[in-house]
Amino acid sequence: MTINTYQQLAARTINHALDRDEMINHAVFGLSGEVGEISSLFQKVYQGHELNESDLRKEIGDVAWMLAELCTAYGWDMEQVFIENIEKLRARYPKGFSAERSLHREQ
Repeated sequence: MTINTYQQLAARTINHALDRDEMINHAVFGLSGEVGEISSLFQKVYQGHELNESDLRKEIGDVAWMLAELCTAYGWDMEQVFIENIEKLRARYPKGFSAERSLHREQ
């Protein structure tokens, strides 16, 4: 499945009763909530639980859905957003990650 196909399929389950601003807010608040759920899975490890990788995968999927909703609200293809991110990373770290370049990167 391509990234844009995922976005199109995910869009089928967006609440289309929301206007654009509401959709953006739903996605942003949802991202925050889903990342919080991921954090909770890792936090439980410090209480003696094993990391539930099945639940982690589900929560990562929920993050992907929220990203898809946010991109859809803005009319952006997720693939293009991902391409632009890789271009930014290639410019920042042309030879792969470097702590030195991270500490002294151009703004």
